[in-house]
Amino acid sequence: MSTASSPASRLPLITTAASFGLLVTQLDVTIVNVALDAIGTAFDAPTAQLQWVVDAYVLALAAMLLSAGAIGDRVGPKRAFMAGLALFGLASAACGFAGSPLALILARVVQGAAGALLIPSSLALIAHAAHGDHKARAAAVGWWTAAGGVSIAAGPVLGGLLVEAVGWRWVFFVNLPLCLIGAVLTQVVASATPPKPRVPFDIPGQVLAVAAVTLLVGGLIEGGHRGWNGGPLAALVAGVLLAVAFVLVERRSKHPAMPLAAFRKRPAWTAVAVGSALNFTYYGLIFVLGLYMLRTLHWAPGRAGIAFLPLTATFVLSNLVSGGLVARLGARTVTTGGLLIAACGYALTARLGADSGLLEMLPGFALIPGGMGLAIPTLTSGLLASVDRHDAGAASGTLNACRQVGGAAGVAIFGALASADIVWGLRISGVVAAALLVAASALTARVDRAA
Repeated sequence: MSTASSPASRLPLITTAASFGLLVTQLDVTIVNVALDAIGTAFDAPTAQLQWVVDAYVLALAAMLLSAGAIGDRVGPKRAFMAGLALFGLASAACGFAGSPLALILARVVQGAAGALLIPSSLALIAHAAHGDHKARAAAVGWWTAAGGVSIAAGPVLGGLLVEAVGWRWVFFVNLPLCLIGAVLTQVVASATPPKPRVPFDIPGQVLAVAAVTLLVGGLIEGGHRGWNGGPLAALVAGVLLAVAFVLVERRSKHPAMPLAAFRKRPAWTAVAVGSALNFTYYGLIFVLGLYMLRTLHWAPGRAGIAFLPLTATFVLSNLVSGGLVARLGARTVTTGGLLIAACGYALTARLGADSGLLEMLPGFALIPGGMGLAIPTLTSGLLASVDRHDAGAASGTLNACRQVGGAAGVAIFGALASADIVWGLRISGVVAAALLVAASALTARVDRAA
C-alpha cells in the first residue's frame, strides 16, 4: 500500500491495528480470573492478595485513563499507542516472571497504566483516520468495540487452556505476541498523527483526577470485599470531594486536562452518563450471575464459563451491525433502541429463580449484549464527533474513566444486594438495571439526530 494514501483509505487497517490495544486491555480483565487458584497455590497466597491481583489492574486502568488521554493528545496518538503497547508487553513479561505476590501485583499496576494509555490513543487513531466521515467512524468504532467483546469472551476459555497446558504464567506471556503484532501493524499503516498544539500540562488537574478516581474505585472495591465500614466509606467521600475540586480547578485552568467546554454539549455528557450506566449494570449483573451459577445452581466453573458465551456472542454481532444501522436509521434511534433492548434483557434476568436452567437464561443473555453492542459504538462515535480532534484522547479517556468507575460501582452495589440472598439480589439487580437503562434511553432520545 502506498504511503501516500490518505488516512481515510487506510481506515480498515488502522482500525485493525488500533483494536489490538483494546484487545489486550480487555483480555487481561478476564483471563487472570481463571488462573487465581493456580497463582494462590504457587505462592501460598491468601485470598486478599489474590483479589488484588485482579483489582490492582482495574484500579490503575481507571485512575490513569484521563491523564493518559491528555498525554496522547500532546504527544500524538500514534506515539502514545506505540508506547502503550511496549509498556504493556514489558509489564506482562514482568507479571509472568514474578517471584512473589507483591511483585505480581506491582506489575499488574504497570499493566493497568499501560492499558490506560492504549484505550484513548487507539480511539484517537480511529478519530483522526475517519475525520469528517461520521458513517465510516461509526463502523470503525463498532469493529474496535467488537475486538473488546471477543477478548472478554476469549479470556476465561483461553486462560483455562493455558493454565492446564503450560501453567499460569502464560496467561501473561500470551500478551507479548499480541502487543508485537499490534505495534508492527500500527507502524506500517498509521501515519504520525499531529499532536495537540504545545500547551502546559495541567499538573494540578491531573493529580486531582488520579487521586479522585483512585479513591472512588478503591473505595468501591474494598467496600465490596470488606463491607461499608469506615475505610471504604471515607475513601468514597474523599473521592467525591476531590472530584468536585477537580471540576473547580479545571473551570479556571487555561489549559485543562479535561475539555469541559466539550462536555457542555449534549452528545458528550450524554455519552459519559449513559456509558457509566451501561458499565454499572453490565459488570454488576455479571458479577451476581457468576455467584448465582456457582453457589446457587452449583455449576462447575467450566459450565458457568460456557454459559456466559451467549452474553458476548451477541455483543460482537451487534457491534458489527451498529454502523450500518446508524447509516440507515440515525444514531439517536439506534442508541435509544439498543438501550431499551438491553433493558428488556435485564428485566428477563429478574425472573430467574433458585432452579432455573440455561434455556431460561438465554433470552436475557442474548438481549443484554445485543442492545449494548448497538448503543456503545454509537455513543462513542457521537462523543468523538462532538469534540475537536485534538481533544479526542482526553474526551475518550474521560468517557472510559467514568465507565470504569461505573463498573466498579455496579460490582460493589449489586454484590452487596446479593450478599445475603443471591437469588433475591439477582432479581433486584435485574429490576434496577432495567429501570436505569430505560432512564438512560430517555436521555439519548433527546440528543439531536444529527449529532
